Amino acid sequence: MRANDGETADLPCLPSPLQDLRDERLERRGVRLQLKRDDLISPELPGNKWRKLRYNLHAARNQGFTTLPTFGGAYSNHIRATAAAGRRWDFDTVGVIRGEEHKPLNDSLAYAADCGMTLTYLDRTTYRRKTEPDVLAALTRQFGPCYVLPEGGSNGPAVRGTAELVDEITTNFDVICCATGTGGTLAGIASGLTGPQRAVGFAVLKGAQFLEDDVRRLQLEAYGTTTTNWTVNLDFHFGGYAKRNAVLDDFIADFGERHGITLDWIYEAKMMYGLFARTEAGDFPPGTRIVAVLS
Repeated sequence: MRANDGETADLPCLPSPLQDLRDERLERRGVRLQLKRDDLISPELPGNKWRKLRYNLHAARNQGFTTLPTFGGAYSNHIRATAAAGRRWDFDTVGVIRGEEHKPLNDSLAYAADCGMTLTYLDRTTYRRKTEPDVLAALTRQFGPCYVLPEGGSNGPAVRGTAELVDEITTNFDVICCATGTGGTLAGIASGLTGPQRAVGFAVLKGAQFLEDDVRRLQLEAYGTTTTNWTVNLDFHFGGYAKRNAVLDDFIADFGERHGITLDWIYEAKMMYGLFARTEAGDFPPGTRIVAVLS
């Protein structure tokens, strides 16, 4: 797949940097933390968004599709990234947004629209049936033949893309953590681990017990097998997807002052808060080496 201007589509910032994070709250517990800075891959296509989209874009191009519809909420980073990818690689993109339209558009949807994405909306009842044949057929009738990307971009090709992240880590580690919305990143990372290494996904949605089934389903779709080297932590969603409170905001501000990094409040801040809380609770034994993925 090649970009509009004839340049290769591969982004120049892979592998993403691995950064030591010194923090006395971790050090007094004997825990070492490194950040996998997938957020620095690209301003438009950071982290797991690029890793998930990469092989799907190849598949769409190879199968002759030029239209990419996908699903998400009004604050979906995946919607933004799909719109940016469509603009860069000459795909028509359609964002199927959960709920009713609200004007003015928030920053995420305004950015997607500026990239040329067509926005359409499904009521919440219909949105819950977004994978059913009649809903998908309606998309095809409206927008023509298309390569449908699932919510969050999580499918077999996406899992294979996120699994590549593990091979980029050149230091030894015991645990790798990521924020978890649809399970695709966790499924891929866990598939790429070796030996006793394990992965922990911090759910950003309330009532996300379904993620355990989704991770297994995604691994089966990608590799035909599942792994048991992962868990999903459900305790740090802060009220649900795109929800926040003063405790989370204070953590983000303090983390920024300490380390000069502004955490994304929808995903990464919840994961980092959970990681620090679990460390303080003694869940990670002294000597544990952790990698946390920022994307």
